[in-house]
Amino acid sequence: MNGDHQSTDLYDRYKQEMQKLADVKYSAAVLQWDQETYLPPKGADFRGRQIATLSEISHQMFTDEKVGNLLQDLVSKELPAEQKRNVELTWEDFSRLKKLSPAFVRKMSEAVSASFHAWVEARKRNDFSIFEPLLAPLVDLKRQEAELFGYEGHRYNALMNEYEKGATVAMLDQVFSDIKTPLIDLFSEIQQKTVADDRFLFQHFSREKQWEWGLYLAKQLGFDLEAGRQDISEHPFTTSFSSRDVRITTRIDENDFANMTWSTIHEVGHGLYEQGLPSRQYGLPLGEYASLGIHESQSRLWENCIGRGSAFWQFYYPKLQQYFPSQFSNISKEQFVKAINKVQPSFIRTEADELTYHFHVMVRYELEKRLIEGSLQVHEIPLYWNDQYKALLGVNVKDDKEGCLQDVHWSHGSFGYFATYSLGSFYAAQFWEKAKTDLPGLEAGIASEGKTDELLEWLRDKVHRHGRYYTSDELCALVTGKKLDSTVFVNYLRQKLNVL
Repeated sequence: MNGDHQSTDLYDRYKQEMQKLADVKYSAAVLQWDQETYLPPKGADFRGRQIATLSEISHQMFTDEKVGNLLQDLVSKELPAEQKRNVELTWEDFSRLKKLSPAFVRKMSEAVSASFHAWVEARKRNDFSIFEPLLAPLVDLKRQEAELFGYEGHRYNALMNEYEKGATVAMLDQVFSDIKTPLIDLFSEIQQKTVADDRFLFQHFSREKQWEWGLYLAKQLGFDLEAGRQDISEHPFTTSFSSRDVRITTRIDENDFANMTWSTIHEVGHGLYEQGLPSRQYGLPLGEYASLGIHESQSRLWENCIGRGSAFWQFYYPKLQQYFPSQFSNISKEQFVKAINKVQPSFIRTEADELTYHFHVMVRYELEKRLIEGSLQVHEIPLYWNDQYKALLGVNVKDDKEGCLQDVHWSHGSFGYFATYSLGSFYAAQFWEKAKTDLPGLEAGIASEGKTDELLEWLRDKVHRHGRYYTSDELCALVTGKKLDSTVFVNYLRQKLNVL
């Protein structure tokens, strides 16, 4: 009995330490959210300092020897399954982050803040050369970080592992190699068909009405606005300070209806996942998302499997016509669904169709891999980017804003992130296939009543409640009966696009 009491006391101490650490980390996250939404331009320098200080403090707290000793004591104890998994995952995190000094963490945080503001300015002025001097030292730091973490095989593996545990260059090279030819073949087939007319999506849509429409969709899909909010940012994103405080952002182009609608649905997918994580595990690994690949599976499932599906618009298209009568009153639901699924080469990843989207990801994956290994230098990014877009998508990039400045990720230091977008789409297709099997009336209910609550409950039970208990492949196998299989995505896409 004394052993049981000792284990309980130790675990309670561990939980208190982790939750205290979470308080500091989420305080920094609030400042980062504000930096991307409401921070006045002149506050940038001090905000960078504030975030760096909190990042340094949280790193010192987590890598303190007393935390290490506590974890070592707990690792050997008999604990209930959930508690044991929390301790194992925290020990992994501790062992990895212990390799970084507080000074390095602060330096990285300062470099990220500086590069973010440079990226915003570079986008405004459509000039990569403004971003380049701040990005170059950040890339150097990411190379150093990879060396500090250690890796087998490619240096890039160390960075990808931060977002998708176990992901390697060898694995992803194979994944992209397997899917590239089927996607190119399907793309060629579709190019032979009559191209959908989507010009009506590029009329004038007032900012106010789009905002109202976006909030309506968020509520309808189950995003709890008493446990979250939506705002505007340069690049849509989701951040969370707990499952009861989840922030999503969108952007609005008054001359492009698709921009806001599907970025909103995408971020709602992320937000629903965050709100579905167990609040009793606040500050602990089982209160965190499984991986970014799984996180992206949630956003891509809602954005594409649901939000670009015919069943969804069977119910919601009349609602959309009420919001924008002059723009859509003479457009049929069938015309609309064909237009929003139009397959064509494009410049902007976040606005790409479901098929060519993965060519955008492949360009970024290859570029980052070369940057981190050192075979490509930062000043060479625009030329490399433009060449790859011409080779893979057949388009001529006209400027930096629609080219290599379009994504916020590098300014955040998020190298190793992009591949998870494709992995997320592949996981989403498997989850969607399984959900339709488990919930036979799902699509009929969406079409007749707009009911997505059954799907959300299914995802909460199958995916959200587990937190980080399983790796991506383990979770995929648990939910669908098999590990990642990109052919499911190809079949889903072929079936969908052949119908349209």
